[in-house]
Amino acid sequence: MNLQTGKLYWPTTMENEPIYKSLSEDIECDNCIIGAGSSGAQLAYMLKDSGAKVVVVDKRTVGAGSTSTNTALIQILGDKTTTALVNSFGEKNTILHYQLCQKAISEIENTCRLLPIDPEYKVRDSLYFASTKEDLHELETDYNMLKKHGFQVDWLTKSQIRERYPFEKEAAIYSYNDGEMNPLKYVYGLLEACKESGIEIYEHTEIVGKRLEKEMAFLYTKEKYCIKANYVVFAGGYENLDMKKDKNAVLESSYSIVTTPITDLSSWYKQTLIWETARPYIYLRTTADNRVIIGGLDETTSNPEKRDQKIIHKRDLLLAEFQKLFPNIDVQAEFYLGAFYGGTHNGLPMIKMYEQYPRCFFIFGYGDNGTVYNQVLGRIVKNLIETGKDENLSLYN
Repeated sequence: MNLQTGKLYWPTTMENEPIYKSLSEDIECDNCIIGAGSSGAQLAYMLKDSGAKVVVVDKRTVGAGSTSTNTALIQILGDKTTTALVNSFGEKNTILHYQLCQKAISEIENTCRLLPIDPEYKVRDSLYFASTKEDLHELETDYNMLKKHGFQVDWLTKSQIRERYPFEKEAAIYSYNDGEMNPLKYVYGLLEACKESGIEIYEHTEIVGKRLEKEMAFLYTKEKYCIKANYVVFAGGYENLDMKKDKNAVLESSYSIVTTPITDLSSWYKQTLIWETARPYIYLRTTADNRVIIGGLDETTSNPEKRDQKIIHKRDLLLAEFQKLFPNIDVQAEFYLGAFYGGTHNGLPMIKMYEQYPRCFFIFGYGDNGTVYNQVLGRIVKNLIETGKDENLSLYN
């Protein structure tokens, strides 16, 4: 799958990144994770002290898939509004989902402090503003639901927004204790910690064949080596759809830019994460070296050629949207790209077990909170592997 095209920022932040060998022999393991990006690395880290033999394989180098274009806004709220989720799943399940995401964010933050490679995690608040007056009612309904269930949010009026930012919006939900980080350093940090615990990691090791039996799985690499595993986890991100289509999955195109460094960000209140109610929307965050990431303006196409034809145009539009919000900051887009973005029709990520794939789990951490969703789903898959059950599986299955 042609996942992305453009000039990528995160790979330029890595110096002397770890290198992992390719598989060169037949091996056996308890758990084989296919995919060394965010979902695979997060699950591997959860399993590293389990006593089981865990193997992680990737057909590319570590993090070279969608991890390298992940904009890594770490948030509870997602692209489906709270009201929409309540209408689809009910209040109880929606709040449970948010609580699991909140717990996942705390786990991610705590893990980042322990890794041998610093992922540059920063706690950030979020500003979610009404793009138009017509969006105010649903935004306020969302706010009331969050407040009712004890989430740390404030309602900002037009004047309060004006006091904090150089732009004016009708109203906004102000959320506390979200975050941002470097997703590529995060994945490398997780896998280096896994390696120290004895987990085997293989790059440039593509699985091209499989024999799945009720008691054992046999995976075959392009070089004709065999991995014999008790359980297999497909953690290939959007490329899971190359292995198994799912009617709830939606593949679209998204765009982002990373600006030149900015010397003065004092007009950006607390360097909050910023996003809006419009769909498609734009979102903004800062980086450790004082750049700005601006993303969004999604397109429904899943054709890579059509996606890539719009990269330059979208680059210019995203920069223009930023300068509407921060006219006092003069920057250029140094990095820019178009990439596939996976979502779901119902608005929740998925864990799937298919009858034709015995002893296999598929992690579909799809949505604009992929890193958070991967943490939630990884915890469930860990429990399924170790105990055969998890009380939250039905929400995502």
